[in-house]
Amino acid sequence: MPAAPAYGKSSIGDVFGSAAAALGATGFSNVLNLPAAPRICIVLVDGLGKALLKQRSAHAPFLRSVMANDSQGDHPRTLHAAFPSTTATSLTSLGTGAVPGQHGMVGYDVLDPRQDKVVNLLGNWDGGVDPLKWQTCPTVFERLADTVPTTTVSLPQFANSAMTRAALRGSEFRPAVSVHARVEQAVAALGASPTSLVYLYWSELDKAGHSHGSDSAQWERQLEELDAGMKRLAATAPSNTLILLTADHGMVDIPRSARIDFSVFPELIAGVRHTGGEPRMVHLYLEPDASASTRADLMSAWLERFGKKAWVLSREQAIAAGYFGEVSESVRPRIGDVLILARESVAFYDLRRVRAQAMDVVGQHGSITKAEREVPLLRIPVTAKSPKAKRR
Repeated sequence: MPAAPAYGKSSIGDVFGSAAAALGATGFSNVLNLPAAPRICIVLVDGLGKALLKQRSAHAPFLRSVMANDSQGDHPRTLHAAFPSTTATSLTSLGTGAVPGQHGMVGYDVLDPRQDKVVNLLGNWDGGVDPLKWQTCPTVFERLADTVPTTTVSLPQFANSAMTRAALRGSEFRPAVSVHARVEQAVAALGASPTSLVYLYWSELDKAGHSHGSDSAQWERQLEELDAGMKRLAATAPSNTLILLTADHGMVDIPRSARIDFSVFPELIAGVRHTGGEPRMVHLYLEPDASASTRADLMSAWLERFGKKAWVLSREQAIAAGYFGEVSESVRPRIGDVLILARESVAFYDLRRVRAQAMDVVGQHGSITKAEREVPLLRIPVTAKSPKAKRR
């Protein structure tokens, strides 16, 4: 089994807290050793794994030059996504600094024990789940409310979404549709105050990967757009800005033949009440009266059929391995009794629960392979002259 994510050392959950400390805010620890700066802009590129950036750097000449010349400081150049390596989980760790076992966003969709149903934690939030009650850890934005101006620049539809309220509440929200407009809004927010923390969300690369794969011309074009956008940001941000680029997870392309409906195998769903998670990190929730032997038989069945293609763990094994970090009692039942982690290029679906169109997705993530969990941390040098800060 791969080691657990490096929570508290070099994980996505350490970025905002380290940035706050680098800004001089009290109560935060700069575990990433970021340099002190009065303004910090954190660019989160959805789906940009470090391996993909390295492999496709010919389409990102500006970022390639940043990687080649990034020798200043002793901050890590590689971070770990949270587990599972999915947006809902990693963005909440980013926003709160907490591990998944504490913030409770332990997958794309997971069991809500109170309702005895699987609920989505990203774009199709269940009406019976209050995001402020589901995720109670304070965000870094909330903790900085009285000391440092904070801004989120993202797509308009995320302004008051349940995901934003759960993971990233507490900042001024500046909506912008195009990537060019988002860069402009980030620069404006940085220049609006002598001290600021700006979060810029970049979604297009992940969308291209899901629809066409990371080995596609569409993905390459989006990487080129990102490269041009980061060059613009570096050329127009105030000169005393620290720009950091990172990601929430990587991505692997899954061939159609390796997208498997596991519900057609009776032994793989025996004793299972609910299925959740996503195709590369499946949560299996057993019936309340299931015995230890039922779980053992289920795990054996998965190992027998897919043991070379997936890791099969019990909830207790995953927690003991530190995959979710320290797990609170309220979060524990949201984690599957059995977890199926894709090891090779394979994805597992329950077509009793999801539509057949879900199997059209090419680029995927969620497991703990190196390609999915390792993301870059790039320090992008600013080339612009510093404008006079506006007074509030």
